[in-house]
Amino acid sequence: MRNRKHNRMKGYDYSRDNLYFVTICVDGMKCCLGEIVNPNLDSNANADLDANYVGTSHDMSVTRGKDIQENSSQKIMQLNKYGKIVEAQLDWLIDRYQYIAIHSKVAMPNHVHAVLEIDRSLVSGKEIKIKSLSELVGAFKTTSSKLIHRAEFLEFKWKRSFHDHIIRNEKSYQNIINYIQHNPSKWDKDVFNKKC
Repeated sequence: MRNRKHNRMKGYDYSRDNLYFVTICVDGMKCCLGEIVNPNLDSNANADLDANYVGTSHDMSVTRGKDIQENSSQKIMQLNKYGKIVEAQLDWLIDRYQYIAIHSKVAMPNHVHAVLEIDRSLVSGKEIKIKSLSELVGAFKTTSSKLIHRAEFLEFKWKRSFHDHIIRNEKSYQNIINYIQHNPSKWDKDVFNKKC
């Protein structure tokens, strides 16, 4: 068996309070969670859209849909039924593990980005075991895969691991939030698009 590269920082406690930028990819980079559309040019997309940024969630300080109104050529992610399951399971994480918050997220055709925060103060006074980032991502992958399989996409699976970045300062945080928010509009140049 060949040696696998370790993706996590050696010696770091990934259950400690912090902000983490996470990227989770579909196995084989198969584009199966939806498609990138221009809502101003694609009449089929407009029929299914119920929000300006389908598949994208923003920090409360960001005005929802502002960028689309300012730039009529901006593209958005239109989730299919599997993408909607993925987005719902990201929301489920917040409900299930009350010590986490998701500041921003986007489901793309073959991957998901999220800024996830572990914050013990959200459950202060309660005796709760705080899961590590890997355990939280594992819970998301397991539950979303199970629901996608029930939706009759039996071949679906996530890549074995995931990418993470520990957010250490405000500048990094703002850059990552900006990247997530604009990820659908930059899909043509996205390195993950080349794999579809």
